[in-house]
This record gives sequence, structure tokens and C-alpha cells, in this order.
Amino acid sequence: MTSSTTLSVNVASPALDEICINTLRFLAVDMVQKAESGHPGLPLGSAAMAYTLWDRFLKFNPRDPLWPDRDRFVLSAGHGCALLYALLHVTGFDLPLEELERFRQWGSRTPGHPEYGKTPGVEATTGPLGQGLANAVGMAIAEVALAARFNRPGHRIIDHYTYVLASDGDLEEGISSEAGSEAGHLRLGKLIVLYANNHITIEGSTELAFTEDRMARFSAFGWHVQRVEQSNDVEAVALALTAAQQERGRPSLILVRTHIGFGSPHKQDTAAAHGEPLGVEEVRLTKEGLGWPVTPPFHIPKEALEHFRKAIARGSIAQAEWELRLEALTKENPELAAEFQRLINRQLPKGWDANLPTFTSADAPIATRIASGKTIAVLNSHLPEIMGGSADLAPSTFTNMEGAGNFEPENWAGRNMHFGIREHAMGAILNGMALHRGLIPFGGTFLIFSDYMRPPMRLAAMNGLPVIYVFTHDSIAMGEDGPTHQPVEQLVGLRSIPGMVVIRPADANETVASWRIAIGRKEGPVALILTRQGLPVLDLARYPQLHEGVALGGYILADSSSGAKSDIILIATGSEVHLALQARDRLASESVQARVVSMPSTNLFSIQSKQYRDKVLPPGIPLLAIEAGVSLGWNSYVGPQIAVIGVDAFGASAPGSVVMEHYGFTVENVCKQTHKLLEQVKEKP
Repeated sequence: MTSSTTLSVNVASPALDEICINTLRFLAVDMVQKAESGHPGLPLGSAAMAYTLWDRFLKFNPRDPLWPDRDRFVLSAGHGCALLYALLHVTGFDLPLEELERFRQWGSRTPGHPEYGKTPGVEATTGPLGQGLANAVGMAIAEVALAARFNRPGHRIIDHYTYVLASDGDLEEGISSEAGSEAGHLRLGKLIVLYANNHITIEGSTELAFTEDRMARFSAFGWHVQRVEQSNDVEAVALALTAAQQERGRPSLILVRTHIGFGSPHKQDTAAAHGEPLGVEEVRLTKEGLGWPVTPPFHIPKEALEHFRKAIARGSIAQAEWELRLEALTKENPELAAEFQRLINRQLPKGWDANLPTFTSADAPIATRIASGKTIAVLNSHLPEIMGGSADLAPSTFTNMEGAGNFEPENWAGRNMHFGIREHAMGAILNGMALHRGLIPFGGTFLIFSDYMRPPMRLAAMNGLPVIYVFTHDSIAMGEDGPTHQPVEQLVGLRSIPGMVVIRPADANETVASWRIAIGRKEGPVALILTRQGLPVLDLARYPQLHEGVALGGYILADSSSGAKSDIILIATGSEVHLALQARDRLASESVQARVVSMPSTNLFSIQSKQYRDKVLPPGIPLLAIEAGVSLGWNSYVGPQIAVIGVDAFGASAPGSVVMEHYGFTVENVCKQTHKLLEQVKEKP
């Protein structure tokens, strides 16, 4: 029921409401019991309020789960996913009953926690508590940002709510405070959270560790807060949701007192209802207690299914009305309508990468973070869907877009975001923005603080989301701030995430090429790893293969100076590429022929053909890897005849050049280690 679309709601009788609610409860219970695994407690306790939301308020079309102007529903309490699967089936999504019967089984579309892209109607991969709530903040941000850009008088193309069902655990996780504070500050009035307050976690009562006044906390964040004492009171939940919809100046939290495992005679309000099946006998007693047939399992009364399936007609009508509005906008402003379609479909405009910066050897050494900032400035002029910022570090990460305006309640059209010192929430909010579609989200911070973002970064990769991370201050070369701020293990950790592409460019031109890859990638996140210190420019006149080479992940930057077969390959990333080039020249004077390979992305290089990889790194030639990070991981890329100049310690506080020298990142040490490796290889039979 948004201002642009009035849903045709056919309110059921209280008796039919109860039948529908019990249908959801026992579909979930039967799923968990058949799988002998899962969480029956939340579905039993929260079915009534979820039913109220889906039956009377949620705007969706089961026949088109990706309709752009649908309301978003995020089950942040992902352990209760059996409830969501029940809702999706009965309302008519493409989720047959057979899939419910295969809950948590290999290849089913009903996994143990919701997975985006696997189950129609699932808006986000949730599981780690608090992530879904923070994703929803990102979705709500995307909604108002796109509305500011595309809505016109008489043409409301973007006008929907974002709803969340959250648990005690979601609110216990610190990310809920980070994201809640940001949402309150931004006054995201169309974000509504139903909080299933059941007082139980895995270890027992929430009183063990969670005694704060949650309503006071969110009120202090600037949220509109309400309390519903009985979750089974459909009318009370409906009144609270209506009031939340009418509050447009603040996000809403509705604390609903629920009872985990409701109706279970021996497990209601106990931790035993949280993470294990009720058991055959307890299922029987629960069904009998709530007046439900014990057999057959997965029972759906005809009258309940008929009522639920009315959602198909409601959704079709709502979408048809929206399509008429889009058609009217197309007639009046075809360019704007075409732009909207382009963004929603994640299509890039022609010429988007024209006029990207080109740097020459005549330019002074430039930090790759600065080159990134110059690239962002050009992309900003070509791609108005780029939106992002940093965790209070824009002057250091160079992520501010001049002329794009600040995203704030007074200017929803602004595209510079201020996440505050909230890296964890920033990562999850970026995910929500990408899940919504219509934007290219990015976020910046120091590489060391990527540790605070690991959960949402992992989920971005799992979701296949086109999120871009701008990580600066990439190594011990950042210097004086010392080991607490000098990343050493972060690179190998990020590279190990399936689906993540990590790019550590060697100079300004490799940085431009890296941004071209990041913008063009539609599935999966990209992490750009950038320097604080200035680096010489790899001149494209001398290295014309650079752009293509970066796209391939690794390439021959400079071959042996004599043109003869190389005695050794120096493989390096980022700032260390220049060290390798200098060492190559020194080694030539010492009668050692060295090839230099720039390897900005081991992730991209590893997916190239064996023929290409063998061309760049011919088998049988010794390799010396040079990277200002832990040595772990390099052997898997370059084989047994290898030495590594790395940092298997935490760095030190001193000027960057001094730290690099002490850890062996000098021409002298590269040459020394080269001769040592060649001697070792020669001695082997």
C-alpha cells in the first residue's frame, strides 16, 4: 500500500486467518522434521506477524519476482527460512511443494539459510545474523536514491518499502547498531523492521547477555519505535505496520513479543526450539494442541491455499499499474525511461570508458590511490549510477566525487555517501544497494580495515554482487602508523574468497585498467588494492600490452634484456613491480637474464587457459615472487622452483622506505635472492 499503488486487500475472517497462519507454521515444522535438521522455533512464533505483512501489506508479484518496484522483504533471521519457503510456496512463487519436502537436501531450492539466486523470491543471502538488516538499509538507500533520480510529477516509477524480519540475535550483533545508526541518521522512512522478540537464543534466555532496552536504543538512533505485545494478534500487528508506513521521516522498528516454538507443549519458550527438530512426538502434540491434522505432513487446506494465491492477482494488478506509469513516463520522457531500464538491467552506456585518464613517464610518480581518484572523477561524468563513499576516509582514499553532491535527507540525489566509521555496516549496505539493482556501489577504507568487512564481503561473493571495494594504504610501505595499520595477511585472505577478484595495480595506468575491469564486472565483487606512496608510471608507449595484460590477471611486462631465454622470472604485484624492473636491469649486468611478470590479479590469472599461463610462466624456469605481504599462497601459483620475498611478520613503525628496506624490498636483496635460488636449482639433480 504505497502512495502510488493501492493493493486490493481482501481481509480474511479471523478463523481463516488462523488456518492460514497454522498452514505456515506446520509447513515449516514438517520441513524441519523431515530433514531432521533446522529451526522450527521462529516459524512457530513469528508466522502470524509474517502472514499479516505478506497478506495485507507486502507489494509483490509471485509471477515476476524481479519486478523493479516490488517491496523488498529480507529475512534477516535466516535460520527461520522454513517460514519464508512456506510463504513463497503458498503465495504462488515457483517453489513447488516438492522443494519444501527436500528442505536442506543436496540440490534443493530450499537450503538451510536463504540464498539469493537459488530460490525465487529470496531477496538476499542471509545467515550471519545482522547482515540482512544491514542489507535492507542498503536497499532502502537505493530506493530513495533512484526515486530522486527517476520520479517526476505524475510519474512515480520507484515507490516501495523495505521490510525486515529480525530476531534477538540480529539486534545483538554489533552490525545492527552500525546500520541502525546510519539508517536513523539518513531518515529512511520506508524501512520497516519487524523484530521477533522471543527472549531466547541458543544458550538460553536472552537475559544471559542481552538486557538493554532495545526500543530505547533504536529511538536514540532516530527510529520510530512501537511495541506489539501479542504476535498472534493480527489486527495489532496490522495497526503497527500501518503506523510505520505513515511515518515517512524515520525508519521503523516494531518490537513484537513472540514465543519461540509457539504451541509446542514442552519446547515453547525454550532454547530447544531454536536449532533442532521438535521430534516426532512433539510435532504430534503441537499439531493436536493447535487443532491441526497430525497427518498427512505438509498439509495445506484448500481454503488457505485459495486465500494465499490471491496474491498472484493482487501482484499482477499492482505491476500492471506500475507498467502503465512507466509507459506514460516513456512517452513524456523517453530518454529518462530508457536510462531507468538500462540501470535496472545493469547495462553500461556506450562510450562509458572513453576519456579515462592516461599517464606517461613524464608524469611525476603518483600513488595508485590518487590515480584511482582521477579515474573515479571521469567515471562519475559517464556513469551517474556510481554511488558510494568511504568509512570516514575520503581524503585518504580519494573516493569523493566532485559535483556529485552528498547523499543525505535533504538531497537524495546526491551520490557521495558518508558511511561514518562503520566498515562492517558499509560492506553490508553496499550489498543491499547491489541487491536492489540500479546502482554501481563502491566503498573505500584502508586495506587493514577490510578485516572489519569480511562477513559482508564473503556474502557479496556468494551472492555474485557487483560491489567495488577501494582499499588504500596497501602494505608496510605506508610506514609510520606501524603494524596495527600495515596489512600483511589481508591480500591472501581476500584472494582466497571464491568469486572475489582482487587487483593490486602496479602504477597509475594499471589502476585505470583495474577500474575498467571493476565497472565491467556484473557478477561478483572486485577489490582494488592501492598504494599510499607514489609510484613511477609504466608508460603505455613502452608497455602497450598493459591494459590487456591487467585484464588477463598477469602478463609479461619486460622480457630478458638480451632476448634470450630467461634464467629466472621475477613475478611481482603492485609497488613491487618497479623493484622487479630495477632488479632485472641489475641482474643483466651480472649475466642473469630475468623476465618481469606483473601479476595484478592472481584471481584473474588463474582462470586463463593453461596455454596462456604457461606462456607467461613457462614450466621449468625458476621464479622469485616479490610482494609486500605474507608469502603464503604463492607456491600454489608458481610451482616448486620458487623463492618468495614477502612479509611474514606484522611490520614496524618507521618511514615506509625504511620499513621496506628492513624487510628486504631492495634491488640488492632481489638480486641476492635470485642468485641464491639459481644456485639451489643448479645443485638439484
